[in-house]
Amino acid sequence: MTSIEATTESEDSRPSGYAAARLRLLQEKERPGPPRRAALAALTDDWLTALFTGAAQHAGVRGAALVAVGGYGRGELSPRSDLDLLLLHDGTADASAVAALADRIWYPVWDLGLALDHSVRTPAEARKTAGEDLKVQLGLLDARPVAGDLGLVAALRTAILADWRNQAPKRLPDLHELCRERAERHGELRFLLEPDLKEARGGLRDVTALRAVAASWVADAPREGLAEARRTLLDARDALHLTTGRATDRLALQEQDQVAQALGLLDADALLRQVYEAARTVSYATDVTWREVNRVLRARSARPRLRALLGGGRSPAPDRTPLADGVVEADGEAVLARTARPERDPVLVLRAAAAAAQSGLPLS
Repeated sequence: MTSIEATTESEDSRPSGYAAARLRLLQEKERPGPPRRAALAALTDDWLTALFTGAAQHAGVRGAALVAVGGYGRGELSPRSDLDLLLLHDGTADASAVAALADRIWYPVWDLGLALDHSVRTPAEARKTAGEDLKVQLGLLDARPVAGDLGLVAALRTAILADWRNQAPKRLPDLHELCRERAERHGELRFLLEPDLKEARGGLRDVTALRAVAASWVADAPREGLAEARRTLLDARDALHLTTGRATDRLALQEQDQVAQALGLLDADALLRQVYEAARTVSYATDVTWREVNRVLRARSARPRLRALLGGGRSPAPDRTPLADGVVEADGEAVLARTARPERDPVLVLRAAAAAAQSGLPLS
């Protein structure tokens, strides 16, 4: 019997019972990585379900649900992860009763010293806030019911996904800009001695952004190696949390050997090689995905103008702007000109690479 199975339901409803079961789980050596993250999320779900059920009965509130969002919604609970929770209600209960329900859930979480990102909203309020705040919308894309009215959560998820897809031409450029700003602040993960596993370019934030792009149905990321890269970064963050005892995502030099040991790796160099390779995979997927997003959005925005200009006739070929001898820009990429002859031009590939670098364009 595992530590989770050995925990009684009555113990799960008390902070002390949950804390003890959580500690035993984090100390287990047999289940690192995804199994431990899934087990930690399930254990937390059970505890919060017991809290919610008791609190709803005490407050007399019906038509409410407790929803995990963000990383918790994805089941990616690291040892020191925040709990991102939404208390969703249908608006029929008295405001004081809803407030009492929230207090009986939030305070036990705070009593354990767990970081909590919480909100209380109706579905209409949640949609309105998501429409005004891109980060809230991204978190709700991963909304997952923990306890309460499942239909209320399902309806909200459906609405949030529909809003996201309908608003994709506006929201995706905003998301791309957020990613660029974050990359400028935190740098490229694979080139840093003390990388931030979450915020640096090629880190976990970019993986989440790729999920959001896929949910928009505009484009999808290259899948090869991406799931393994995500797991590598999450495993490294888990080990970092456990070795430091802190909610940190920065892989500091003085902690790298300990993290490597926790992951069964030889030393800090082996750890960084593994992390850098994962970040390279994420960065490549990010480049390809955003290039495709921009291409699709440009094509969509150009269609009405083309129809007006051509009267419904055949669309013209995309513009081709010369970059170098035998190299042109077409549809946001550096491509070979129609007159290029690679078999007769041995330095064409070098010229194309130089032209792409100088113009800031990817090679087709």
